[in-house]
Amino acid sequence: MTQALCTYTGGPIFDGVRLREGYAAQFREGRLVALMPSAELNERGEDIDLKGDILSPGYVDLQVNGGGGVMLNDAPGPADIIRIIEAHRAMGATTILPTLITDTAEKTAAALAAAIAAADAGMRGFGGLHLEGPHLSVARKGAHDAALIRPMDAEDLERICRAAGRLPKLKVTIAPENVTPEQVSRLVAAGVLVSLGHTDAPFETCVSYVRAGARCATHLFNAMSQLGNRMPGLVGAVLETPEMSAGLIADGIHVHPASLRAAWVAKRRGEGRLFLVSDAMAVAGTDRTEFELEGRLITRRDGRLCLPDGTLAGADLDLTTALAVLTQRCDVDLADALAAATAVPAGLIGQTVDLSSPGYALSNMIRIARDLSSAAPVVA
Repeated sequence: MTQALCTYTGGPIFDGVRLREGYAAQFREGRLVALMPSAELNERGEDIDLKGDILSPGYVDLQVNGGGGVMLNDAPGPADIIRIIEAHRAMGATTILPTLITDTAEKTAAALAAAIAAADAGMRGFGGLHLEGPHLSVARKGAHDAALIRPMDAEDLERICRAAGRLPKLKVTIAPENVTPEQVSRLVAAGVLVSLGHTDAPFETCVSYVRAGARCATHLFNAMSQLGNRMPGLVGAVLETPEMSAGLIADGIHVHPASLRAAWVAKRRGEGRLFLVSDAMAVAGTDRTEFELEGRLITRRDGRLCLPDGTLAGADLDLTTALAVLTQRCDVDLADALAAATAVPAGLIGQTVDLSSPGYALSNMIRIARDLSSAAPVVA
């Protein structure tokens, strides 16, 4: 709906920080021109009644391994990136980081080249690339192939640093076991968002990597050293270090709601925040019940994606469901949960989600069902 003037009323409007009740959002030629109390409206143009649904900026998902029937690892190229973006856009994520799981140096180079091509083409919904590995800990590999995990060498470092300068944002998940603090500092200087994950590193080591420039942790609680009474681990480092942010897979399966709630309360200070990720795989946006990851069968059942040995392999999750888990099972305020799906991850990749100033694109807005059962783009 990009006609001259359209006005959305009749439901809460999330501006990136808070839910505004009794407000109207007006768009002219597809751009926000006013966010005001409905009672102050004069000209209305086409009037769209939200019927109690939420109007919000679209979700920003920084960990999307696949969707629409494909994995980025299958054969990284612009066509697969488009297919993954479209699958997640249909579920409300208007900006994503396609994510490459641990793979060969050649596959990593292909993914970087495909991402650069997507950036050069101005692909809608493409926020950059996430490399989750291969420089992780074998001890905390999760569903990653241990045979492909390895230390970061000089060639890896240079390849990533060069690519970072050509992408909107490049996020890289690393483990201290296979990447040095000096390499982290080089990555950060090149503009990379360095995230710690898939590691058994102790608390003190993790804090030293934060000092080197790491500002994020990948899927908090999963595939990392845990919070213990004498060994706080990476979980403790995230909760204790104000500048650290962390992604959460809030499906109620990867992390118990009680742990989600405790982490949420612990991260109320400092600039670091918790944000939602889907960790979605090829089946996202489809009715498929299985797929392969580098020759290993992954099955979909009862909200889980598992290898034959029962190891969780990504998540069968969309961010609207994650919002429902946070708000209905963890007592998180809806506005805070929405920020964790929009403004917080957007800020980490250098983007802004803010309806308090004019100009926001209607094509980046979504309509979320009042019962948090679904979300869909306002403009396809």
